[in-house]
Amino acid sequence: MPKRRLTRRQEWRIRKVQEERLARARRKAERVEADLSDSALGPEQAGTLLANYGAYALIEDEHGEQFRCVLRSNLGALVSGDRVIWQAGSDRTGVIVAVEPRRTLLARPDTVGQMKPIAANIDQIIIVTAPRPGISEWMIDRYLVAAETTHIAPIIVVNKRDLMDEAKRGRIEARMSEYRAIGYTVLFASTKREHGLDELREHLRGRTSVFVGQSGVGKSSLINALLPGVDARVGELSEASGQGRHTTSAAMQYRVPGGGSIIDSPGIRDFGLWNITPEQAYEGFVEFRPYHGQCRFRNCAHRQEPGCALQEAVAEGHISERRLESYHQIVDSLAGA
Repeated sequence: MPKRRLTRRQEWRIRKVQEERLARARRKAERVEADLSDSALGPEQAGTLLANYGAYALIEDEHGEQFRCVLRSNLGALVSGDRVIWQAGSDRTGVIVAVEPRRTLLARPDTVGQMKPIAANIDQIIIVTAPRPGISEWMIDRYLVAAETTHIAPIIVVNKRDLMDEAKRGRIEARMSEYRAIGYTVLFASTKREHGLDELREHLRGRTSVFVGQSGVGKSSLINALLPGVDARVGELSEASGQGRHTTSAAMQYRVPGGGSIIDSPGIRDFGLWNITPEQAYEGFVEFRPYHGQCRFRNCAHRQEPGCALQEAVAEGHISERRLESYHQIVDSLAGA
């Protein structure tokens, strides 16, 4: 059934309730910060921000212990994955006093078009696809360009292997060989039969990862399989933040048993191409890079121009014709074509 649209009054009431909850949380945070300021704080130490609830942030210290912290002013927008400097107070509370430089950052535009950070210090992007609802190389290419643009290593996971018979698996393997040929890791997985999960865990070990992919490919199922008891931990985070279950739309970082971590939120799972240029799209196709600057014309569009290095590479079998067509589709979409 289609979702029922809310009336303006219902939307206003929901917004009003959220604002009141946030205001109460902020007042409580101000009282906590005042108490902490009046008491003796511990020495400065490093930690990782797991979730930012606005009024509070949940951080993890170097020993894996979690603390509810308020933020000093002028720190900017802190997000899951940020490495922070903080001081402990009493009763598992503390104050975040500084943030370390970020190695990588995922950001997306807000409602007014300003880029808003959503996760920091990501090591790899797990691009999930599946035979149902259908594998789209064009969509995979878009995620690969987004990963390359942010300088974060991508891995492709073909989920729902249990839906593939031998013949279908062979056809999909052939399609994925194009990505393996240009250096990308491709894994097959199934949460129902627990196929490929151990191999995926090995790739997660020691790294901070995010899962992206179109709706219906099984990102949530994979994350739940890799994070047993995640719902309980979501509840613990909400309780620690002083906020309700609705706050789980915020990005949160979870430790994976056996090593590594996953930062998860709906905003991250929908991560895509935002605010990039055609030049960045070109660089996002890794096999194009050796041909950069080799076209006869400086403003070559890599379509029908004479002396196009990419067209010649396609003719010689060094670049996939499908990938070049995908590049053109992406550039056209950026231009609003």
